[in-house]
Amino acid sequence: MSNIAKVLSRRQERGEGVGTNKKAIPFKKQDYQSLKQECLAKRTLFCDPTFPAESSSLGYNELGPQSPNARGVQWKRPKVLQCVFAFYHTGDCWLLAAIASLTLENEILERVVPPGQSFKENYAGIFHFQFWQYGEWVDVVIDDRLPTRDGRLLFVHSAERSEYWSALFEKAYAKLNGSYEALAGGLSNEGFEDFTGGIAEMYVLNKAPPHLFKLMQKALRRRSLMGCSINITSSHESEAKTSLKLVKGHAYSITGAEEVHSSGRLVQLVRIRNPWGQVEWIGPWSDNSKEWNSVQPAEKAKLFHSAEDGEFWMAYSDFMQHFSLLEICNLTPDTLSSENVSRWNYSQFEGDWRVGSTAGGCRNNPATFCSNPQFVIKLEEEDDDPHDGENGCTILVGLMQKDFRKDRQFGRDPNIIGFTIYKFKGRNNIHLGPDVLLRQRSTAGTKAFTSLREVSERFKLPPGEYVIIPSTFEAHRKGSFILRVFTEKEATASLMDTEIRADVNKKPHISKSDEDPGFKQLFNQFAGNDSEVSVFELKQVLDSVISKRFQLNNDVLQVVISRYANQQYVIDFDSFVGCLISLEMLFKMFKTFDKKNTGKIELDILQWLCLALS
Repeated sequence: MSNIAKVLSRRQERGEGVGTNKKAIPFKKQDYQSLKQECLAKRTLFCDPTFPAESSSLGYNELGPQSPNARGVQWKRPKVLQCVFAFYHTGDCWLLAAIASLTLENEILERVVPPGQSFKENYAGIFHFQFWQYGEWVDVVIDDRLPTRDGRLLFVHSAERSEYWSALFEKAYAKLNGSYEALAGGLSNEGFEDFTGGIAEMYVLNKAPPHLFKLMQKALRRRSLMGCSINITSSHESEAKTSLKLVKGHAYSITGAEEVHSSGRLVQLVRIRNPWGQVEWIGPWSDNSKEWNSVQPAEKAKLFHSAEDGEFWMAYSDFMQHFSLLEICNLTPDTLSSENVSRWNYSQFEGDWRVGSTAGGCRNNPATFCSNPQFVIKLEEEDDDPHDGENGCTILVGLMQKDFRKDRQFGRDPNIIGFTIYKFKGRNNIHLGPDVLLRQRSTAGTKAFTSLREVSERFKLPPGEYVIIPSTFEAHRKGSFILRVFTEKEATASLMDTEIRADVNKKPHISKSDEDPGFKQLFNQFAGNDSEVSVFELKQVLDSVISKRFQLNNDVLQVVISRYANQQYVIDFDSFVGCLISLEMLFKMFKTFDKKNTGKIELDILQWLCLALS
């Protein structure tokens, strides 16, 4: 019951703005200002007890306590460090690329690195950073003890020898995910999303859509963050340089996409940034290449810059040939304040797949598929400036499973997830059943279910109403998720569920079929020989027997299952009757206090305790 109270409390806080970037939730209940003031008053440097300077914070396998990679590690504060070169690479260059992209837009950077922190004024060895984590912003406090070996930083470093922000930033992100090792092997988009709250897309470039360059330009106008990389076939190729000075298995940022006139033709160019701050492409359109001589001086002055700073131009055709993967992170509309930036329309929902009630699996499971959570979106306006020249409504859907990295750390396999979209027109306060979902083809959906943290797809759909059904591939797989929907034009989206109501004042007509043994016979018709019903059979009984009295949604149904079902998620007849009696009583008590039929009541502590204990 306490868990249910926590869920309901979180929903209430969310309505008050808690969990937004401006009201970030203190991670592990650590308040930065209070801890800092305490340290200043005691004239001590902060030591974080929740992420100690010990091997447990480094990792659990390759960086575990018994690993040779964790031997000889000393945790030192920046003020005593003389050199900041990295000693050990965890495979998190994706993180470095994402951090580097933040510096391109101060407003985005300040959402993650709150201003007013310094190694000089009011220094207390304590810092804090803010990250988006599964639908809400959290504020992560750290001390500035960094892992080193032989005086060198163990992990990321800055091109500036005296710059430690990236290392502190990485430590905060490692704390959020459980350890430094938990950051290994990610994609730039994971960092992009956690640092902005945006939604990610991924394009395999040898299968890219024909208008990808235009899409990239449109994304840059929205200040979207973009990354790219070159695939490797073995670990030996990681960080290997090609003959044209591109680094394999390395995460780059994309900072521009422009067209220039060269020798009478229009050439598409892409500007790319190496987060190392060095090692640049030396092919066509690189710094000081001959191709720039064919560009008019005025046009060249807008784009051309020659310096060994890690940033370079290359032809879009070469980009498509040499790179393997493009990642785009589309920002939420509240990220930037400038009126000159184009914005997406945005909706976000949280949900659960619960065994016995809402873990219905994909459409391969027809008996349970319809029990999955359902969300409706209404698309009314077509895009103003379609990048592909096709009329319609652009919609970007992302489905993310929660606690992905922490589950992996504890050896738990992630769920295989995806979603299906159906066109639908009708009432929104119902839950669609097999009569609708199993009798028509889906309109769109994920190309394939995946075990990644998030699956996202972009669609162009005609105006209309659509139902999105997120699910695991297999039925009866427990999990929690975030569903996010971006649209180019204004759109309304909501959870599609049955409205809660009851007619407890009306005295029902009791027919012979409702009396025992008729009522029990109906129960047994659904329950079978074991006189037990699953949640799906329970819904059929509820519909058949008491639909004229009660109407419940999925949230209440999940509580019913947790309260009355056994370990196999089935309800016996006695528990079923007890459930009905409790529901009748609860509805009547609520109606007693809701004298104006507002759907809300207010209780003091005495009233609450008396009702709860009655």
